Amino acid sequence: MSSSTTQKFREFMAEPIGDKSIRDVPGIGDVLGTKLSDAGYERAYTLFGKYLLCNKDLEEFQDWIQTQCGANSHQAKSAAQAFADWAEAFI
Repeated sequence: MSSSTTQKFREFMAEPIGDKSIRDVPGIGDVLGTKLSDAGYERAYTLFGKYLLCNKDLEEFQDWIQTQCGANSHQAKSAAQAFADWAEAFI
């Protein structure tokens, strides 16, 4: 598991994704969340689906999210690592 200790990361990892908002994903705040929602990614599980479509390839997912919504490298890495850690813990 990642060494991240942010409250948002801990909350994300504490339970299944369920119906969490896109803004609950580490690295995704209001601005990126709005851009992703506008692109059809309103829930964390839809963005996780994109991560899976990238074959759980962290670099490919990070490149995609940077291109899709203008995430910076830190934001993209946080989101990708959260999904990688979540997948390892729950599936």
